[in-house]
Amino acid sequence: MAGTTTVAPSTRRAHARKPKKIGADYVPAEPWTLRAALQQGDIFTRLSALIWGLSNVVRKQYVKAVLFFAIEIAAIAFIIVGAIPSLAQLPGLGTGKVEKVKDADGFWQTIVPTPSVVLLLYGVSSLVMIVLIAWFWTVMMRSQYKAQYLASTQGHAPTFKEDCEDLLSGRLWLTLMTLPTLGIFTFTVLPLIFMISMAFTSYDAKHPTKFDWVGLQNFGQLFSTTGSTVNFAIFTEVLIWTLVWAFFATFLNFFLGMFLAMVIERPTTRLKGMWRAIFSMSIAVPQFVSLLVMRQMLQQNGAINRLFMQWGWIDQPLPFFTDPTWARVTVIIINLWVGIPFTIMQITGILENIPGELTEAATLDGANWWQRFTNVTMPYIIFVMTPYLITTFTANVNNFNVIYLLSGGDPTPVGSSAGKTDLLITWLYKLTVDKNNYNIGAVIGIFTFIVLAVVSLITYRSSGSYKNEEAFR
Repeated sequence: MAGTTTVAPSTRRAHARKPKKIGADYVPAEPWTLRAALQQGDIFTRLSALIWGLSNVVRKQYVKAVLFFAIEIAAIAFIIVGAIPSLAQLPGLGTGKVEKVKDADGFWQTIVPTPSVVLLLYGVSSLVMIVLIAWFWTVMMRSQYKAQYLASTQGHAPTFKEDCEDLLSGRLWLTLMTLPTLGIFTFTVLPLIFMISMAFTSYDAKHPTKFDWVGLQNFGQLFSTTGSTVNFAIFTEVLIWTLVWAFFATFLNFFLGMFLAMVIERPTTRLKGMWRAIFSMSIAVPQFVSLLVMRQMLQQNGAINRLFMQWGWIDQPLPFFTDPTWARVTVIIINLWVGIPFTIMQITGILENIPGELTEAATLDGANWWQRFTNVTMPYIIFVMTPYLITTFTANVNNFNVIYLLSGGDPTPVGSSAGKTDLLITWLYKLTVDKNNYNIGAVIGIFTFIVLAVVSLITYRSSGSYKNEEAFR
């Protein structure tokens, strides 16, 4: 018909999402919220709270209805068969008693109870899954009301094919982010919740199979002054050294790597490719191989002490890993050798991409090399590298490889569970893997997470990269 414009369904849906002003109020861009579904939904939408996908059936979205109903059946089966028995065992974490019962033939059978750690894992996982099911129920209800809303405003609800096309075009971000988010939840969030719950139990070397809930007792032990192997003094010393190590390991690598990168980038420096290749060689060699070789070379009877004594430079072996101060300085220096090449590669890429007009403008204004460095080059590098520095600082707090493979946390005082070069992460490893004190290790893990989260968030939110991301555009 002349003068009539046909609007595609996808275009109509796009217009439907735009916010509209009604008086002093705004209609949400997507009005199919859970609250709207419960308050404004018709009888089929509200019944969908019990029979998932019912509203989809009425709006002829049969594929979505089948999927929602199948998920509901699976969720109910999981709750009945898996979640309820697991949650029933969670308060007591099992009995821990070995029972003997007669089978149908009259023979005695020994029933070994399920370890408490397995019951704890099943219980925590069940709680998390129930929360996920509840969240998915809200998603389902919003989908039911969306079908009702679009059917009433546009004449029909989108088909399954149209929804798939939308997920591959308009909402492609949702499709691409689903799998990474699921991986983070499965391999990061769920283990973190399990570790936190373990901190409130008596799971240690004395209770390897059957343990109980002990509340804040483990936190009290960590902050006590009477513990022989774990106490507040040891925790404070390890925490301070961890932060000192992370600071030097991050910023010494950064500034020395930046200095070498700028030296290589100077116009008068020859054979730039050769120098970069030399520094890249340490990256090509596996780090654990380099650290183990350096550890052997720095022992009391290692190659370095033997050579120094043979040349007459020293009369007795240098205490690289037997003196606390020497050990800490040694691991920091060796970490420079391991980490500087990475920084050189990072800084080189940034130096080659600094906008030329900034440097030219500073030169025309009469700025010397130092003024150009402090007012142009350095601010640009810091602006670009701030997220990297925060990530590097976090990685150095958890730098298990360098400490454990190089010094093993030594030297370790007699009667202490932590060595002078132990970080929180290596101390946690020793308490759990070596001594089986998983409860105290979980407490230390919680505080490690808190320290990293606070430092990272405060530092990043205070940086120019967060406050003024358009600064160098």
